[in-house]
Amino acid sequence: MSIDEKADVEAQAREARPTTSLLNTRIIAIANQKGGVGKTTTAINLATAMAAVGQKVLIVDLDPQGNASTGLGIDRAARKLSSYDVVLGAATLREAVVPSAIPGLDIVPSTVDLSAAELELIDLPRRTFRLKDVFAQCPGVYDFVLIDCPPALGLLTLNALVGADAVLVPLQCEFFALEGLSHLIRTIERIKINFNPRLEIQGVVLTMFDKRNNLSDQVAADVRGYLGEKVYQTVIPRNVRMSEAPSFGKPALLYDHRCAGSEAYISLARELLRRETELRAA
Repeated sequence: MSIDEKADVEAQAREARPTTSLLNTRIIAIANQKGGVGKTTTAINLATAMAAVGQKVLIVDLDPQGNASTGLGIDRAARKLSSYDVVLGAATLREAVVPSAIPGLDIVPSTVDLSAAELELIDLPRRTFRLKDVFAQCPGVYDFVLIDCPPALGLLTLNALVGADAVLVPLQCEFFALEGLSHLIRTIERIKINFNPRLEIQGVVLTMFDKRNNLSDQVAADVRGYLGEKVYQTVIPRNVRMSEAPSFGKPALLYDHRCAGSEAYISLARELLRRETELRAA
């Protein structure tokens, strides 16, 4: 973020009117500026596991690629309204919600139109607070909202982080993982100072873990040494069945609930809900 950009966002922050998030709803942005780390896979499978234990969950697909929408089997013809319309103010959150085939799990789908939103938002008032304002005007019918962010730290991701209560970071077990994580943490700290003082790192989940590879163990040890208890005990393994599931328009938990990846996401959902219960009780 350049000095000019920082001055710009600080000016917007000073002009922001106070808003509140969805009543009694926990809003979690699933974010990492790097692509291919498992954000969308985490969003749809974590949401499915949470819905399976009785939580009412909404996914907001904020990635122009629309992979979360495809992964939940939402046909493109059914995406009459999308997150693009919501962010640009052409539709309310309620109007854009599409039910999935999974009871208790809905989605605000994405379309390719969202790729133009970065440019269109530049000239709009409160461009950084569009999602926050949308959430403030919507009744709390969900226990959790999970925002699937694009693989970039642009205006869409910034909107997600400003509108969220917390950030869940999927982190691929690879050589440059810590470097990318430190960059994201610095960004989150800037957003917390300038826009959203309640924002916190909900947790880091290690993805694409290969137990046959010593590098995965080393990355996991390094990340745990760096962030301690913020890192989930559950790790998500590399798994062929999870890679196959999106082509069938299903989360891995529906495609093959017995595969190692599905079992890992069930465990992650259990761990996340336990952590959330502790946070709310504190």
